Amino acid sequence: MKYLVTYWSQTGNTKKVAEAIFDVLPGEKLLKPFDEVDRLDGFDLIFIGFPIMQFGPPPAAKKFLSTQTKGKNIALFVTHAMLSQSDDPRQQAILHKELDKCCEICAGSSMIGTFHCQGELSEKIADELMASNITMLMEFAAMRPLTIGHPNESELAHAQKFARAVIA
Repeated sequence: MKYLVTYWSQTGNTKKVAEAIFDVLPGEKLLKPFDEVDRLDGFDLIFIGFPIMQFGPPPAAKKFLSTQTKGKNIALFVTHAMLSQSDDPRQQAILHKELDKCCEICAGSSMIGTFHCQGELSEKIADELMASNITMLMEFAAMRPLTIGHPNESELAHAQKFARAVIA
């Protein structure tokens, strides 16, 4: 089997998950950001990662997924600043809607699996959200302290468990 782990990362969260996944893959493998990948031909399975931004995949991920993944075996991994284990039904509904948007873009590919985990909301982005004066965005920005240190070792271990399960 030949694997590619490719990602787009704005603040480094998704890159950490990509590296964790890459570390447990056996055999022939390659780790590269989206902008260094010309074609997906020749890979048996492609792990594709990106953060959720503005309630869905960022433009770079949308473009990559819509133009590169048709007919390919892919596994998505996504980072976000939402609390993955929140008891708040509203938050969980938002998160699941965002994750669904990520999967919808991959129509035409063979989706082998998906993984998501919390990433750290950057101070810069939290400040921008707070300055928006939009209640929902300000509430989200106020959650920044709960995101610091993510993805943590446990979340990275879960990403590795996901990768092992996908290739099994």
